[in-house]
Amino acid sequence: MDIALQIILSVAPAVVVFFTTALFLRNQGEKEMRTAHMGMKKERQKHFLPERTDAYQRAVLLLERIHPNSLIMRVHNPGLPAKAFQSDLLSAVREEYDHNVAQQLFVSNEAWGLLKKAKDETVKIINIAGEKMSATSMSTDLAQKIFEMVGEIGELPTEIALDYVKKEFQELL
Repeated sequence: MDIALQIILSVAPAVVVFFTTALFLRNQGEKEMRTAHMGMKKERQKHFLPERTDAYQRAVLLLERIHPNSLIMRVHNPGLPAKAFQSDLLSAVREEYDHNVAQQLFVSNEAWGLLKKAKDETVKIINIAGEKMSATSMSTDLAQKIFEMVGEIGELPTEIALDYVKKEFQELL
């Protein structure tokens, strides 16, 4: 019994030292992994931040350019029939969107979803207003109808998406 007690008393400190050392090394390893991860994250952010900043700027520009009011002011041609003007408006929205589709790589899925919805809703507004035009209607009639619809809607999807994109960008910084 004395020998067993002596062995336990001899081995117990070694076991305690072993587990203390193992715990220390594990914590140290985890700390080094977190530090390395943070360093990689900072390096990645430093590399991608300019691209992400550009993407958010382009998203804001896209939303501003497809807002029905600014779209009409930019594309309006008073001498066009309403149907031709409707086609020009839809082409402008499609071109703006197509030109910026790659920006979805740098913004969140939620932001891109809102941006896409804003584009779709703008197209819908233009088409609904276009359906209410007669064969003799001119572009000014269509523009007036779109302005009326925008006034009735309240907050447009482009404005909702714009607010979200701005907020998300601020969180990025």
